[in-house]
Amino acid sequence: MIAVTSPGFVLFAALLAGLWYVCPPPRRWQLMLGANLVFYAVLCWQALPVLLACTFLVWWCGRRTATKGTFCAGLAAALFPLLLLKYLPAAFGWQGKLANALGIGYFTLQLISYLCDVRRGKILPEEQYARLLCYASFFLSITQGPFNRYDELMPQMDRPARWDTARVWRGVQRSAWGYFKKLAVADRAAVVVDAVFANPAAYDRTQLLLGSVLFTVQLYADFSGYTDIVLGVGEVLGLTLPENFRQPFFADSVKDIWARWHISLSRWLRDYVYIPLGGSRCTKAQKDRNLLLTFLVSGLWHGAGWTYLVWGGLHGLCQAAENHLPPRRGGRIRHALRMAGAFGVLVGAFVIFRASSLSNAAQIFRGILCNGGHAVFSNYWELGLTSMQEQLTLYAGIVCLLAVDVLHERGISLREKIAALPLPARWAVYEMAVFAFLFMGRFLGGGSFLYARF
Repeated sequence: MIAVTSPGFVLFAALLAGLWYVCPPPRRWQLMLGANLVFYAVLCWQALPVLLACTFLVWWCGRRTATKGTFCAGLAAALFPLLLLKYLPAAFGWQGKLANALGIGYFTLQLISYLCDVRRGKILPEEQYARLLCYASFFLSITQGPFNRYDELMPQMDRPARWDTARVWRGVQRSAWGYFKKLAVADRAAVVVDAVFANPAAYDRTQLLLGSVLFTVQLYADFSGYTDIVLGVGEVLGLTLPENFRQPFFADSVKDIWARWHISLSRWLRDYVYIPLGGSRCTKAQKDRNLLLTFLVSGLWHGAGWTYLVWGGLHGLCQAAENHLPPRRGGRIRHALRMAGAFGVLVGAFVIFRASSLSNAAQIFRGILCNGGHAVFSNYWELGLTSMQEQLTLYAGIVCLLAVDVLHERGISLREKIAALPLPARWAVYEMAVFAFLFMGRFLGGGSFLYARF
């Protein structure tokens, strides 16, 4: 297996890196195409024909976007697999092999961005189908993003990047930090989250609060961990991929959340949904409508369920409401209160996002308000944890995660600080990091990445 969480992925990436630097730059995109198809075929071979056909139709239509009809046909070709394999199965309860086709939500939106950019004259139509296929199937992004733009990714494939030991080592470090987030934080938090959301009535309000907050932490560690892994591999190859997170827990408004969380999706929604609807150059009521529709599209992209639509609509309503508030005043206390409010909105909305249904979400909120007790720090076994040590290890992992985010928020690069240390001190830090990872990581029973389902 070459799933990103498996040792096979590390070997796959290392082999690709070795071939990458001996391959002539004009041929590197072909090498990448081969790697993309191997990666996708191993993970989800049943959906490979869908990817090939969808990309071909978009490529054919992209060369003929001068006519509006052909452009619309290309959009339909890009969206049809998403409709057929994601939304119709949800509507009719079909659980076939392709109902959860891997990466379909990502390569379809990337193809739409390509087609729209060609239509707008931002880029020229790609003459070679294989190059567009290389872009659509890019293995570092196809399962969970980040969303790439054609004119940002493909020129890098032709760029004669040379081996740079310092850059490669920085990429390895970033990938290692991503694995720590996933295995030491996200997978252990998932144990508590799964238990709490499965039966909210069995837990007191402190346990429900912990489970709600931990899901937000789990999703952040899981998704940003994946992003760190693939961006680190990209750095090894000399490819610059879009950042997807920027310390979202430090956001002080809903608008700021979306400038920090899943940034590449926010950018896609802005450029291909919000601005075409009219953007901000309209009346306040129309701007509110555009925001709400954009976030409803975001919710619908995540899944064909009421929980996703309500989650998206809630973020849209909150951001529209913020636009009608008076100008914000400065001060540390006010800023801290705004951060707490934004985090509360983030957690509350993600409870709805995670819940199996709206009634399940209502049970969580009702239990937080009504269920008595305060067993969150004592009855660890009720939360699915095996020992108090495991609970403390979870909290320690979260502290490490937040500490690094604090440094990054202050503009301090931990990798640069470590690289500046004398050699003995630097290797002492590396050895301590490896020990902490082996001690804190949850290597058995971990699940796949959460955003792989989207």
